[in-house]
Amino acid sequence: MMEKIVLAARHISKEFADPLRVKVLSDVCFEIKAGEFVSVTGKSGCGKSTLLYILSTMDTVYEGELWIDGQLMKNRKEEQLAQVRNEKIGFVFQFHYLLKEFTVLQNVMLPGLKLNKYSKQEVEHRAMEKLTMLGIGDLALKNANHVSGGEKQRIAIARALINDPMIIMGDEPTGNLDKKNSELVFEIFKRLAEEYNQTMLIVTHDTSFARKTSRNIEMEDGQIINDIAVTDLV
Repeated sequence: MMEKIVLAARHISKEFADPLRVKVLSDVCFEIKAGEFVSVTGKSGCGKSTLLYILSTMDTVYEGELWIDGQLMKNRKEEQLAQVRNEKIGFVFQFHYLLKEFTVLQNVMLPGLKLNKYSKQEVEHRAMEKLTMLGIGDLALKNANHVSGGEKQRIAIARALINDPMIIMGDEPTGNLDKKNSELVFEIFKRLAEEYNQTMLIVTHDTSFARKTSRNIEMEDGQIINDIAVTDLV
């Protein structure tokens, strides 16, 4: 059985004109299949964060095509793209962006309530499931301000998972963490990919993280220079 293609980038190019025209992405092409754990690496300024903004539908000004779940994202209204983001994409950033006046549980519930697909009770139940799965169910009623940095990032992962997205996109998700917590976050991502067939696309500077993913896309000067399956996913 062929694995489903979750995301496809077809000949994506992007220019900035401020004040000179600068090409930041040039003819980027790749596909991501269900359950793949893909890292994107490259030096600062190589275009990897710009690419992630396009792939996440946040940036709509580019040449080429972006397909998510078999649907073309071009020429869609902002509310349609917002629906795609909320339903099909989970985000984990370098900074967790938790609302400090809310409890851990309330933070995780937010995208679920926004999607408006389940009752509040069901969203709460699902949020508790995700927290428990990540080993932090005991933090549910704590104020989000009163947990450690590593715990905050795990809460952010639970929040990203609440709507059962097709793909998790991460922008330097371990960039703010120490070695121990970075390894913990990697192990969570690996487990999600292996046990739950969760698709992952993670932009990272951390080469030791990237080496352990199942596939690494390396960028330079707005182009993909390497796209290799990493066999040592252990």
